[in-house]
Amino acid sequence: MANYLWLIPALPLLGFVVNGLLGRRLGHAAVSLLGPGVVGLSLVLSALAFIDMVNAPELRLSQSLFTWIEAGSFSVPVAFTVDRLSGLYILIVTGVGFLIHVYSVGYMHAEEGYHRFFAYLNLFIFFMLLLVLADSFLLLFVGWEGVGLCSYLLIGFSFERDAAAKAAKKAFVVNRIGDFGFIVATLMLFSVFGTLQIDAVLAQAPARLTAGGTLVTALTLLLFLGATGKSAQIPLYVWLPDAMEGPTPVSALIHAATMVTAGLYMVARLSALFVLAPATLTVIAVVGAATAFFAATIGLAQNDIKRVLAYSTVSQLGYMFLAMGVGAFSAGIFHVMTHAFFKALLFLGSGSVILALHHEQDMQKMGGLAKRLPITTFTFIIGTLALTGFPLLFAGFFSKDEILWQAFASPAGHPGLWAVGALTALLTAFYMFRAVGLTFFGASRVDPHHARHIRESPWTMTVPLLLLAVLSIGGGWIGIPHLLGGPAGLPNVFEHYFDGFFARLPAEAAQHAASTELLLMAVSTVGALFMMWVAFRLFSRDLAPAARLRERFAGAHRLLAAKYWIDELYEATVVQPIRWTSDRVLWRIVDAGIIDGIVNGVGYAARFLGGALRLTQSGVIENYAVGIAIGAVAILWYLVF
Repeated sequence: MANYLWLIPALPLLGFVVNGLLGRRLGHAAVSLLGPGVVGLSLVLSALAFIDMVNAPELRLSQSLFTWIEAGSFSVPVAFTVDRLSGLYILIVTGVGFLIHVYSVGYMHAEEGYHRFFAYLNLFIFFMLLLVLADSFLLLFVGWEGVGLCSYLLIGFSFERDAAAKAAKKAFVVNRIGDFGFIVATLMLFSVFGTLQIDAVLAQAPARLTAGGTLVTALTLLLFLGATGKSAQIPLYVWLPDAMEGPTPVSALIHAATMVTAGLYMVARLSALFVLAPATLTVIAVVGAATAFFAATIGLAQNDIKRVLAYSTVSQLGYMFLAMGVGAFSAGIFHVMTHAFFKALLFLGSGSVILALHHEQDMQKMGGLAKRLPITTFTFIIGTLALTGFPLLFAGFFSKDEILWQAFASPAGHPGLWAVGALTALLTAFYMFRAVGLTFFGASRVDPHHARHIRESPWTMTVPLLLLAVLSIGGGWIGIPHLLGGPAGLPNVFEHYFDGFFARLPAEAAQHAASTELLLMAVSTVGALFMMWVAFRLFSRDLAPAARLRERFAGAHRLLAAKYWIDELYEATVVQPIRWTSDRVLWRIVDAGIIDGIVNGVGYAARFLGGALRLTQSGVIENYAVGIAIGAVAILWYLVF
């Protein structure tokens, strides 16, 4: 299989080329087959590569295609690597991506630009696979920038809508800020190591870099800056909630399987660098915990069903970075995997609701949909239970509690980090069951004109929902905590899978009794169950108590509904000053005044000199003869005397 790794990203790229160039001529049926088909084939090849990698002596497959850049002793090949981390990622990207492609056949069938949508979707998968499989920083950066480009194209797919066009630009610009950090870090890596091969850098890092030193701290902070852009952490999270302006399958793909997990992949891949910078790990843990809590509070007061899920994604990404910051890289990646399942399920479930209600997204205009959309309701509730960490059954419980335990017990952990994570879990349970109650239960608030046309989505949409529901239940069972292994001692397969792969912190973890872990798990679980019950009681029946509660805390509700006015703050402190500087200084003074003045001045000078010389051209041949004679005499005089 090692000789065919190139086909894994090449097949989606082929789908992009064919759908992009010929899709309009091929028609809906061919595009519907080709778009998901190439990703499905890539999934099969990814599974085969994963099996071969697991059975390989070094748990690794590599393929070098050709030399891309060569200058003296420096060279960068186009080469792909499948190891335990990239092997898991390609399964997530192609597996979840394939289900989203199939779902899109039903969701997008009536949209203009159907072939263009699938071309962009295929290109998104290609760039994410390129990022994951790359064995050099330069090739990884191509995939890194490629997913940014595709997010711009897909968020702004309906570019005729001003909101979609602005959201696409916002995502593109905000990510450029993070990408600046990644570029500078890449240049620093080349300066220090003389190579851009990832494995070579990681192998030399302990010898070339001083643990805790200024260089490695600056280097890893710049890399983390790149990750905050791609994976939507404070302060660069603001693009992700607005990404919901793209079609719902795009939201699912961005939030679950591709772009937002790129930053986490990079940090995990470079764990050997990050463990050398304890100060950076502390920053990552604090930023992750703060992002998780901050985004969860905003989710409490949002009424757009996709925006609730968007802030949920920002919050869950914070959980993952919290895990990375305390050195629990495998726990963070475990949550990446389970989150991909239930977040894709939730977004696709919201899309099923939105399509049934003729693109209505306000949950205050829903209600009572459980009887009309039974499959969507059932699967959405499963996704919600997985996200909120319903105990002992759903995937999110195992990965979330693993992160909380590591935040408390790991060498870089702290009870304060655990407390923030546990409080975030309570808020998550509340706002998600608020969404379930408002959307599917209680009295119908649907527009009567649309209410009689509500029906369940077609099989192309419901089958992916059911498959993702199965994964949202069973996906966590490969990471059963040791404490819950029972008398049979069920192994934590996921943890053993990454044995020896990630770098470990040099400090030893403090020893805690099993009762401590059980107590912490019980506190977060019981608290989450209580918040589920409270939210469901408030929002699934009579909404009057919820309205009274909102009026009682009107100031707090207004603050959360306005998202702390962070967008307005950025507009006032960043966007408007840049716009003013561009308009009043760079354009009017520098461009129009100085640059145009110089260019126009050269033109005016040439015209003036030309006009002066024109006066010497009388058209009288005798005058020309006299001038020539005078010139000849002057030259002879100079030569002789």
